[in-house]
Amino acid sequence: MEDELQLAMADLDEEKTLMLVETRINTGYTSMEIVESCRRGIEVVGMKYSDSHYYLSDLIMSEEIFKGVMRILEPHIPVNDSDNGFTIIMGTIEGDIHDLGKNIIIYLLRSSGFQVHDLGVDVTPERFVQAVNESKATILGISVLLSFCVGSVKKVVDLLTEIGLRDKVKVVVGGYPVNQEVKEFTGADYYANDVSEAIKIYRQILEQGACSVSK
Repeated sequence: MEDELQLAMADLDEEKTLMLVETRINTGYTSMEIVESCRRGIEVVGMKYSDSHYYLSDLIMSEEIFKGVMRILEPHIPVNDSDNGFTIIMGTIEGDIHDLGKNIIIYLLRSSGFQVHDLGVDVTPERFVQAVNESKATILGISVLLSFCVGSVKKVVDLLTEIGLRDKVKVVVGGYPVNQEVKEFTGADYYANDVSEAIKIYRQILEQGACSVSK
């Protein structure tokens, strides 16, 4: 069965997308299910852009539609105000300005009670490390979409090691080009290339109860 919401998002049909989101909220779908359908649609937009069927303006349009989706969802997501003791630093690595996936994850993490500090996009390795040091964060999430920026993720991990913070923070790298090879090259503890997997990883770290030496 085709996912109407995913197709509407992929077709950049704003009116239909927002209507379907409203309908799904009223028929018992969870926020995560709705976000995941939209994410898959956005992924199709990205593939069409890569194949030159869509243009940069279409990518921007997909982000604007998703912002509208999140505005609808926000009142329906119960915010957990509890402090679970985990502070997360997140940002998109230097040279990369893509933040849609990062923003989705941050939104869902905050609703689960995580304290998340968003550094934004085009963040230098030095700024990541400074933020970890100042906040005493136990988790560092680094987003990367452009393959040529992966080397800067490795620099973040190397800098953490140099100043003695590496064993105090779990590093999660996420984005379209990320895989096991990228994880090993950068020295990250975990990797994820979709929203659902990323949320599972952050919750897994929480359940483990401590940030020990990387696996």
